[in-house]
Amino acid sequence: MSTAPRHIREPSYFDAVAPLVVLAVLIAGAVTLFGLKATDGPLQVAIILAAMFTSFIVLKNGHSWEEVAEAGRKGVSSVVGAIFILFAVGALIGTWNMAGTIPTLVYYGIQVINPDWFYLASLLVCAAIAMGIGSSWTTAGTIGVGLVGLSFLAGVSPAITAGAVISGAYVGEKLSPLSETAILAAQLTGTTIYAHLRAQVWSSVPALLVAAIGFGIFGWADSSSGASDSVIASELSALSTLFNITPLTLLPLVLLIVLSIFKVPPSLAIIGSALAAAVLAPLLQSEAVLRFVNDPGLVPAAAYLKGGWQAMGTGFEANSGIEVVDSLLSRGGMASMLLTIWLILGALVYGTLLDEFGLLLKLVTPVLMRARSTGSLIATVVGTAFGLNIVAGDQYVAVVLPARIFRAEFSKRGLAATNLSRAVADGGSVTSPLIPWNSCGAYMAAVLGVPTLVYLPFCLFNIASPLVTLLLGFSGFRIERVEAGAEEAVDVVSP
Repeated sequence: MSTAPRHIREPSYFDAVAPLVVLAVLIAGAVTLFGLKATDGPLQVAIILAAMFTSFIVLKNGHSWEEVAEAGRKGVSSVVGAIFILFAVGALIGTWNMAGTIPTLVYYGIQVINPDWFYLASLLVCAAIAMGIGSSWTTAGTIGVGLVGLSFLAGVSPAITAGAVISGAYVGEKLSPLSETAILAAQLTGTTIYAHLRAQVWSSVPALLVAAIGFGIFGWADSSSGASDSVIASELSALSTLFNITPLTLLPLVLLIVLSIFKVPPSLAIIGSALAAAVLAPLLQSEAVLRFVNDPGLVPAAAYLKGGWQAMGTGFEANSGIEVVDSLLSRGGMASMLLTIWLILGALVYGTLLDEFGLLLKLVTPVLMRARSTGSLIATVVGTAFGLNIVAGDQYVAVVLPARIFRAEFSKRGLAATNLSRAVADGGSVTSPLIPWNSCGAYMAAVLGVPTLVYLPFCLFNIASPLVTLLLGFSGFRIERVEAGAEEAVDVVSP
């Protein structure tokens, strides 16, 4: 008995718009009802319900459930690497606290960094480290965690500090030749990495100057709100009582930097540093480990093993009696990343359904046809990349799709590929941590302990960078041109 072939219908504009409207309504409801607690489950439910609604649209158009399921599997598989990084960072935060790495960073930092220029220092330190290792996630999950923790003890704003950390981390994400997104943007648009980085300078350096001036002003305005000397002395005393403060505790950080420079995959480099901290902890912080395990029935060797295992699994807990110190150090563990992973998985499935079944392309095509000028074309690329960060929930999707969609149009108009690569990076990569349900926004909120909507206004570099790109596009300044059709588009497979 033969089965009649299915008739696949092209999605209508209603089909393309309806999932976005449903997502917007559900997210607005979650945020209205739960506020900043929305990321503790309600937001995840909203995104999964939106994905299910999208699947009904796809089924209506004649696709099979097997195709829908395969698209969902494709979305989940694309983020496996990020999930391993999240678990590794959770383990690292737990063991770095137990080994005294983060307490030592905070102890030295609070004595060196003046609150008047704390935010500016956070920006520049994170920018320098991210330039060296090429990873915004690694920078925020290590040095960024220490700086935000330090802000609590120094009496300055954790939200502004988180904004400075993320701003600095994304300077490296954009300008480092080791950055995965920089390499991806260059590859997808058909340009060399160094040509891409030279083009990035014209939007990144002005944005960095704006951020530096802004954080300098924030520090000057906050100069009177730092913690008193007596409070800081009390906090330093608590740290030195709980932990053996010594430069040796920074060895896991040194190991991480070395592994990153040698291009060891991020998840392996981070988990290697976490394991090194777990091994180092009994040697330098034996009392802290035994206090954390709190099991007199175990011999010391077994207690040390249990402590490292527990810190990697569920995080470290401090009991100094000083609330701000305990809050800083009682963090980490792979379990702490589960809500974030739930959020990322839902967003990726939703975004993949929109992409695989032509719903996104249905929306983008008419916008492209109306982009007559160079400025409006670049604005369309930036807007599309930013929109993909919202609806697809992943910066790689926001970089890959615009590069594929717009490359032929840039070539047709005689615009160099570097213009496209810059617009894609500024619209897709840099704006990703500004969206709570995006993989980058969820990650930053999880590791820094500051909700995305709280740190968002202070991500000065991330906000200024796409605005500078738009200014370049409409002014024509540093818009490189080639002979029309000289840079032919080729099909690029999403990684």
